[in-house]
Parts: sequence; C-alpha cells; structure tokens
Amino acid sequence: MAVRLRLRKTGRKNQPSYKVVAADSRSPRDGRFLETVGTYNPLRNPAEIKFNEEKAFKWLKRGALPTDTVRSLLRKSGLWYKWYLTKKGLDESAMAQKLAEWQAAQEAKLARDAERKQRRRASKKAKKAAGAAPAAEAGAPSGTTTEKPA
Repeated sequence: MAVRLRLRKTGRKNQPSYKVVAADSRSPRDGRFLETVGTYNPLRNPAEIKFNEEKAFKWLKRGALPTDTVRSLLRKSGLWYKWYLTKKGLDESAMAQKLAEWQAAQEAKLARDAERKQRRRASKKAKKAAGAAPAAEAGAPSGTTTEKPA
C-alpha cells in the first residue's frame, strides 16, 4: 500500500478549504483516508497552513510521499526544512539555530517582495500619469463627458 500525504477538499461551493491527510494512493481524493495531518485554508490572506508536526513526521518516517502541493505547503510552513535537518541527524540546539536562520531569511524575503510590489505600483501610477499628460496637451478638453446631446 503506497501512502501519500495529500489534500482532501472540504468546505462549501466556491469556498474551499482542505485537510491534509495520509491516504492510500489508490483511494479517491475525498475518499477513505488513514489520518488527518493538517489543514489548509487558501481563502485567508495570507493562506492559513496548520500541520500537526508529530503526525506529519510519523507518516514521513513510514515512507509516505507528499504530493507536489502538500510538499509546497510543508516548505512554506518550514516543516520540510525541519524534516531535512532531522534526516541529517542534527541535535536540537543546532536544529533550532538553523530554523531561526531560515525564519529570518523568510521574513527578509517577504519584506523584499512587499517592497518590490510597492515599487511596481508606484511605477504604474507614474506611467499612467505620464500617459494622461500628453493627451491633455494635445487639445483634448479635460472635462469632456460621453453623454449625447438631447
């Protein structure tokens, strides 16, 4: 029996939420599963990802393979890196130090992404303002409307 860690869809129509479950790879998406490992709610901003670390590691130790989506969720939550460090055989103090460094790097990455997004918005506004200025200089009245005369 090949066990996979995968998503099981729950929630209403157009409002999905998911459970991360350990299931036989032959069972259907929302079919029988062995154990719930965590939850994922993509509708929150930022997306809400919760894992039971003990259960996830238990299934990974037993040879369960995560799907690509679950693997990306494990990476975002930091459990995939912790699993890597565990397999490497590091002690708790070294592992805690490495996880703190990883967390700091993730926060720096989020700050860079936010700054980049803000710069893009500012440049779009500047381009939009620069594009509107030549139209006003060309003789187009600025207060025209699209209403037809009565």
